[in-house]
Amino acid sequence: MFDLEEELKNLPSDPGVYIMHDKDDAVIYVGKAKVLKNRVRQYFQKNSNHTPKVLAMVSNIAYFEYIVTDSETEALALECNLIKKYRPKYNILLKDDKHYPYIKVTINEPYPRIMKVRRIAKDGAKYYGPYVSGITLKNTLELVQKLFKPPSCRRKFPDDIRKGRPCLNYHINNCFAPCTGRVTKEEYRQVYFNICRFLDGNHKELLEELSEQMEEYSREMKYEKAADVRDKIRAVRDIEEQQKVINTEKQDNRDVIALARDGGVTFCEVFFIRRGKVIGRENYKIDNTAQSLDTEILTDFVKQFYENSDFIPDEILTEYEIDDRDAISEWLRGMKNRKVTITNPKRGEKRHMVEMVKKNAFVALGNYKIRVMKEREKNTLLEGMKETLRLKSLPYRIEAYDISNIQGSDNVGAMAVFENGRSAKRKYRLFRIKSFEGADDYAAMREVIYRRFRHALDEEEQIKNGLIEKKDAKFLPLPDLILLDGGKGHLAVIEELLEMLDSDVPVFGMVKNDRHRTRGLISNEGEIEFAPSDPVFKLITHIQDEVHNAAITYHRKLRGKIDSELDKINGIGEKRRKALLTTFKSIDKIKEATVEELMTVKEMDGKSAQSVYDYFRRNG
Repeated sequence: MFDLEEELKNLPSDPGVYIMHDKDDAVIYVGKAKVLKNRVRQYFQKNSNHTPKVLAMVSNIAYFEYIVTDSETEALALECNLIKKYRPKYNILLKDDKHYPYIKVTINEPYPRIMKVRRIAKDGAKYYGPYVSGITLKNTLELVQKLFKPPSCRRKFPDDIRKGRPCLNYHINNCFAPCTGRVTKEEYRQVYFNICRFLDGNHKELLEELSEQMEEYSREMKYEKAADVRDKIRAVRDIEEQQKVINTEKQDNRDVIALARDGGVTFCEVFFIRRGKVIGRENYKIDNTAQSLDTEILTDFVKQFYENSDFIPDEILTEYEIDDRDAISEWLRGMKNRKVTITNPKRGEKRHMVEMVKKNAFVALGNYKIRVMKEREKNTLLEGMKETLRLKSLPYRIEAYDISNIQGSDNVGAMAVFENGRSAKRKYRLFRIKSFEGADDYAAMREVIYRRFRHALDEEEQIKNGLIEKKDAKFLPLPDLILLDGGKGHLAVIEELLEMLDSDVPVFGMVKNDRHRTRGLISNEGEIEFAPSDPVFKLITHIQDEVHNAAITYHRKLRGKIDSELDKINGIGEKRRKALLTTFKSIDKIKEATVEELMTVKEMDGKSAQSVYDYFRRNG
């Protein structure tokens, strides 16, 4: 049995990590200490001025264990690893484990390359980033391609020089084509040196060299090349103006961190400054911080953020003085192999930068609160629908179905999907009716929903057998509610089908009035009436409009293809086209018809029937 008093007496005076457990053996807190004996004893001293969070944690501690280390820095590294492993309840946890992309230039190779990578390796190449926004990285690579025209093909140099013809990029002036053999190794490498200078932000030196090059081409009357260099100069100058230089004294690498809080939610904002320019920013949401101090949140954030980071800057500016600053600096220095400074500026330009980052943290927090409010509104709407329709659970996924045809020909069905009260257009599905010809909305609706559930069952089997991943399924999950564009007849047919499929998904019909406007819902218990201003009724109206439009649009698209196909046949005009479709119901039936069967259509004669027959035999 764990004897608290005895264990506290036996604590060593060494640095190390302590691990708190609850009565179920779960790890609830991990901390590090310069002197284990002093730090751990503090938790159990009744006269200590503990925060509510610490008091709550201590009340749940059943026993603790500890690991002695050789130094405080080693304890810090072990603490980060254990927090990542156990995700303790009372530690402040950074959920995001992001690895931002970088641009890599293999300047260490005889023939360099440029590419996007996710990790920095100690391989002698040059890395630029991190690029928080994928769009920014993409735009940067596109600009590099436009300015310097490096090869983007898979050829390897020098092995592939003079092997095969130059690709399309060479002919559209988008590659300097080393594959032709007209570019020396020195010229090739110079292009990549210029790329590195451009990415370094060393624009002044690059612009001077490009200007000299342009003048030289002009003197030699190579005007096309001179114009090309001129365009590069303009593009570099445009980029120079767009980039925000925030530290003109020192072109260094630093991160600036500040936070914004509201209740139990905190947002930490990080600005990434590389060579004196803001290249990106990111914010991180941290939950369950109501009882934590600002310094505690910031300290834990810094430790967890840089423990996972590929790049550690020379300087980190923080809004508050973080705990264990010297130990964390030494730990980061060990990972970076260079000095890392952590400072909490009180005044001047650096403090101004921190305040700017803090404002952005509050913007992120405000946007989050707006999203939460909207989510609550959606849940209120779904709660109202659940109550009105007497559903067992909230209808997070609603599917609506409609059928469209003209005089029974070319039946199609549409499935519209609403998730959390909003249309999910990418999940809409369209069906071409296969089981029959003619006008039968009930049979068409039954086929569509049967096929929808059949696909779902097939996908469940494929997921079970490891053939597809759940995220790739097109008909999962199943709906929480089905709405049919139709009345009691549609309702009876589909409820019978769902009973056969052993499904208990609730089904309602969306009925319209004499003016073809949504009137309400219908079930076996009768019609459900709504006030015109009822948000649930407005959602149902929107759903019915969506599925109806999807079905009509698909039908028109299909009809357009059919009409255009028949329009290609000599002797078939609008009158004969309509007559054929009315008689045979579908283009497939027309394709299969004999000349004699085609001539049974009143508007057709022998010549036009032979034309239709011959056309589909040639193009079938």
